[in-house]
Amino acid sequence: MLTTTGHRCFKLLHANQAHNNHAVSNRSLRFSRTKSVAQRQLHVTSVIPSLQGDASSQSPPDLPSYIFKERIVYLGMTLVPSVTELILAELLYLQYEDSNKPVQLYINSTGTSKDGQKYGYDTEAFAIYDTIQYIKPPVHTVAVGTAWGEAAMLLASGAKGHRSALPAASIMLKQPMSSYRGQASELEIHRQETRNTKAQMVEILARAINKTESEIEKDINRPKYFDAWGAKEYGIIDKVLEG
Repeated sequence: MLTTTGHRCFKLLHANQAHNNHAVSNRSLRFSRTKSVAQRQLHVTSVIPSLQGDASSQSPPDLPSYIFKERIVYLGMTLVPSVTELILAELLYLQYEDSNKPVQLYINSTGTSKDGQKYGYDTEAFAIYDTIQYIKPPVHTVAVGTAWGEAAMLLASGAKGHRSALPAASIMLKQPMSSYRGQASELEIHRQETRNTKAQMVEILARAINKTESEIEKDINRPKYFDAWGAKEYGIIDKVLEG
C-alpha cells in the first residue's frame, strides 16, 4: 500500500512523464511538417529555377525552346544530315501545332559547303525546300549573317512578300559543288547527277525569283554575291529589315 505522500509523488511523476511525451510528440510533429515543407520546397526549386539576383548569378535559359515556342526555326549551321533532321522535325511539328500561323525561318548558313569543302549533300536542302512547300503554314524567311548557295535557295523559297534580310546580311548564289572521286566510269555517273542537281536548283530559283532558267544558269556559273539591297533588287528577298 502506498502512503498518501507516496501516492502524490507517483501521480506527479506520471503527470510529468505524460507532459514530456506530449512535448516530444509535438516536436516530432513540427519536425515532420517542417521536413515535408522543406521537401516540397526542394522539389519545386529543382523544377523551377530561381529567378532571384542579377543575370550573372542565373543559369542560362533554354533559348532554343523559347524561340521554338514563338514558332521560330533557326538554321545556323552547314546543311548536314543532323541539322536537316532537326529543321524538318520542327517544321512538321509546328504545322501540327497550328496549321495556319506562320513559321519564321531564320537563316545563317553557308549551305552544304564551307571554305571550299563539301560537308553535306544537296538533297539536304531539297528536303527542307520540299517540306516548306508541303506544310500548310506559310514560312517567312529571314537572312541573318550569311545565306550562301543552297541556303540562299531556301531564303528565296519563303512565302512571297515575307522574304527578308537584315542590312548586313551576305547572300550568294552558286552552282552545286561536286566532290566525287573514283574510277572514270563512276565519275561520269556522278557528273550526270551533279548536272541533274544543278538543273533542279535552277528550276527552283527561277520559280522563286521570277527569272528565266537561262538567266539563273548564267548568273550562277560563278559565285554571285549580293548585299541585302542587291538581293531585294534581284528578287531573292522582298524587303530589308531596318530599325
